Amino acid sequence: MSEKIRIAIDGPAASGKSTTARLLAQKLGYLYIDTGAMYRAATLAVLKAGINVDDEAAVVRCVRENKISLKISDGILKTFLNGEDVSHLIRTPQINKVISKISSYKGVRKVLIEQQREMAKQGGVVMDGRDIGTVVLPDAELKVFLVAGLKERARRRKLELELQGIELSIEEIEKEIANRDRLDSERDESPLQKAEDARVLDTTNLTVDEQVDIIYGWTQEILKTLREKPAAGDR
Repeated sequence: MSEKIRIAIDGPAASGKSTTARLLAQKLGYLYIDTGAMYRAATLAVLKAGINVDDEAAVVRCVRENKISLKISDGILKTFLNGEDVSHLIRTPQINKVISKISSYKGVRKVLIEQQREMAKQGGVVMDGRDIGTVVLPDAELKVFLVAGLKERARRRKLELELQGIELSIEEIEKEIANRDRLDSERDESPLQKAEDARVLDTTNLTVDEQVDIIYGWTQEILKTLREKPAAGDR
């Protein structure tokens, strides 16, 4: 058994998944796979093509025809669409409004899940999203489900948007996140839900460093167990 495991981090919007997963991967020396960024890039491709987001067949065809990739540049994970760095274009209110619909389509998820599984098959990855522990990597050695209160998640999102020069009221953001929660949880294809064997971490009153340290501790527990597990020939 390789001593590099697969870590799946799931949770609702603005629960702290991406930042926690990225910093955890850095601490472990693992590859960070931001699946949310992949779905955002797919959404951007659809909007740039001027496709009606309600036309499922056209949306799926568009996503299949566009190349989405993640690359680390100067120590920062960047998202590329057909070779163009779109990291700064995928976290806008326009993307936020329609990403749940785009990501609910079975054909879209099929294309991106195949890519995500391929990236993770060698282990040594931290992957975050909404269906990683339940659908993408159901056999991941560590599954974590992050939760946080709606008001705290809205506060975090507001700060994130302000850094991009986008001003929205806290009420608008709360409404958007609550709507995203509903769409993600109620969709037919790969809904947001906790895997039965996932460890739940409430991040409402935790700093990012505390979140990372807790999951890092869980990782070390699992690695220790795997190292101590006898090889098949020793039984």
